[in-house]
Amino acid sequence: MINVPKGTKDILPQESYKWQYVEKIARETARIFGASEIRTPTFEHTEVFLRGVGETTDIVNKEMYTFLDKGNRSITLKPEGTAGIARAFVENGLANSALPAKFFYLTPCFRYERPQAGRLREFHQFGVEFLGSYSADIDAETILLAKTFLENVGIKNVSLYINSIGCKECRKNYENALKEYLNQNLDALCPLCKDRLNKNPLRILDCKNDDCKEITKNAPKILDYICQDCSAHLEKVKKLLDIAGVEYKINPNIVRGLDYYTRTVFEFVSENIGAQGTVCGGGRYDGLIKELGGTDTPGIGFAVGIERILLLLENTGVEIENPNKVKIYFAPMGESESEKVFELVSNLRAQGVLCDFDHMGRGIKAQFKYADKIGAEYVAVIGSNELAEGAVKIKKMADGSESFVKFSDIKDFLSNN
Repeated sequence: MINVPKGTKDILPQESYKWQYVEKIARETARIFGASEIRTPTFEHTEVFLRGVGETTDIVNKEMYTFLDKGNRSITLKPEGTAGIARAFVENGLANSALPAKFFYLTPCFRYERPQAGRLREFHQFGVEFLGSYSADIDAETILLAKTFLENVGIKNVSLYINSIGCKECRKNYENALKEYLNQNLDALCPLCKDRLNKNPLRILDCKNDDCKEITKNAPKILDYICQDCSAHLEKVKKLLDIAGVEYKINPNIVRGLDYYTRTVFEFVSENIGAQGTVCGGGRYDGLIKELGGTDTPGIGFAVGIERILLLLENTGVEIENPNKVKIYFAPMGESESEKVFELVSNLRAQGVLCDFDHMGRGIKAQFKYADKIGAEYVAVIGSNELAEGAVKIKKMADGSESFVKFSDIKDFLSNN
């Protein structure tokens, strides 16, 4: 037997309706905020992620699925959604469209990391990208969209943390102060963070190594170094969140794991999802479009892992109703009855009724067992008497009650019960 690759998972019919539920809520929420769907390729030229995500990030250093294609080109399966959308924005001249451009996506992503609950090597993201505005109100709107999605999908008890990591100019002063502090603890840093120190010291704040986390507890805080414009931007975001009634906490240690972020960064965190508590994360990336060859265009977005959403819903006892349960199952007793059942089922399906019938030549008892196994709400047995009378007894499986219904009235009966 050939098994599924490590870190991947089959989504079976008994689970797929839950995915469809989350995806439906994602689409509806994004639409309300004016976002339209964008779909980018599953793989990109590796340079998209080297320039966009950043060469010093864990994703680029350790987690990307990169290979040479038959034309000897370096290709990478997308590890996240934003960089590919930024590339599409530039390549398709979308800067000339009405701005801000509001996009959402539902996509598979790929990262080579240790599989754990809610985090696989092939995973799926719902994300939003708003491009074209420097205004703090679009930051607040993006955060509100994320919060609205989480609430609409059934997740209530999450905490919002926000921070500003400043612009590239004011961050230089902070990086100098951070380097000076970390140099005093250089020997205790992990090998990767020693390498990051001169390339991108902010990444050290995002390190998962326990020794590095202990060192960075007392590191200088970036909010003490951001410029007046960045500080005013953060204050406006906070004010707008207050107006919208969105509760939040300032966490100066949030930097996010990707190099393209500037100014506002945020995370929604839950205690009901294990050690990796971040449910949703995002932020502003004002230099990404230019880095990928476009005009100087600001942007902000977020991404949510669908696997993590489903895990959180399960852990908090949220039930998702299965819309695929059969409304009525017809059990024919013979060949002529099967032909009538086929006619009835065809007519009901044309009217939008989810119904089914026997395809296996089972006896009546076995058909009832099958109907119960698939969760059919009603069962109708059709034999010669039913054919002669043009009517059938419909049994409700939940309580065993029966109703005598003409063939022509079955649709009305099901609609009213």
